Amino acid sequence: MFEQTFVDGTGKTHKPWTTMVGFIFQALALGFLILVPMIWTDVLPANTLKSFLVAPPPPPPPPPPPAETPKTIQVKIIPRQFDSGKLVQPKSIPTAIAVIKEDELPPPSTGGVGGGIGTGLTGGLMSGILAGPAPVVVAAPKVAAPKAVQRINVGGRVQEANLVHRVVPVYPPLARSTRIQGHVILSAIISKDGTIEELKLVSGHPLLAPAAMAAVKQWVYKPTMLNDEPVEVSTEIDVNFTLQ
Repeated sequence: MFEQTFVDGTGKTHKPWTTMVGFIFQALALGFLILVPMIWTDVLPANTLKSFLVAPPPPPPPPPPPAETPKTIQVKIIPRQFDSGKLVQPKSIPTAIAVIKEDELPPPSTGGVGGGIGTGLTGGLMSGILAGPAPVVVAAPKVAAPKAVQRINVGGRVQEANLVHRVVPVYPPLARSTRIQGHVILSAIISKDGTIEELKLVSGHPLLAPAAMAAVKQWVYKPTMLNDEPVEVSTEIDVNFTLQ
């Protein structure tokens, strides 16, 4: 049974040119397949060629290093013995008693620096001798106190004798139509030259007071003399409004 499966190896081909033709044909087919992509490049897939020409993407950056854990610094608080100049009571009994000793303060210096010159100034600078002559202290000039304003009080009737220019007040029409009449009393300060310096209403009807003040402000008095010097006068002026 096995004798039929084996081919007799003693047989040889009697046509060697067929082998040569087959080899040449295969070589031509293989060369054609190699040359076709080089001649017709537009037939090749463009995406595949670009993938070969494009450089690969850069590698991702390395991960950041882990954050360092902050170190806890323990500060040792030293108990204070003095706080604002006062002795503080300790929280625990100390094992040793500390002796606090303060240096003595130097005596106050009332003179100049030792070894200085005879013409120096008391309390001079420690760094050396002052340059130039000693400063001259100039006393401030004394300012004379202002003289007190001399003012006397004079009665209204007495001062009326010194009146040299009187302006008659105009009767207000509303007060005339309503039959209002009466006295308007004013407090006045007459200056040294006789003019009205200040004027205030003491009493009087509201409809009559403005007309009285407007007229009295224009009055002029003869200056009042005291020890041959003019003085201010404080007086009262009575203006009477009467319907005829």
